[in-house]
Amino acid sequence: MAALVLSLSPMLVTDALAQRRQQMPSRGEQPQEAPPQKQEKNFPLDASWTAIQMNGKPINGFRATLKVDSNLRGTGFGGCNTFSASAYPLRQQAFAVGPIAVTKSTCDKSASDFERSYLMALRSARQWDLIEGRLVLKTGAGEIRFDRGI
Repeated sequence: MAALVLSLSPMLVTDALAQRRQQMPSRGEQPQEAPPQKQEKNFPLDASWTAIQMNGKPINGFRATLKVDSNLRGTGFGGCNTFSASAYPLRQQAFAVGPIAVTKSTCDKSASDFERSYLMALRSARQWDLIEGRLVLKTGAGEIRFDRGI
């Protein structure tokens, strides 16, 4: 058994040296550091959110909300009607919203126009993030920022 250990020792030393040479930078080359790992965030399920800004503009005079429950059902108010849709927070903070079902209340033109814009932006959401306690949905044309609702 001692002979076996002695015959493997030079091979183990050679492998260790080869691995070390691969990790060492050549002359004049800076050592590369691995990029820091981004911590995966958890989407805040069952939290209520109120939209405060859409595409960089404050939302004034209208109310729009969103809640994604543990069954991945997104519900809320769009400014005139309530809505529901499948809403999927995915890995790497991706986000997908399925077709949206909306009630059919009659509203004035400005509320209907706002609601249409809000729901189209919500439907095009692709990423989410939590920034300073606010939910941010990144859409095809910009973003929607939300404060925690009651």
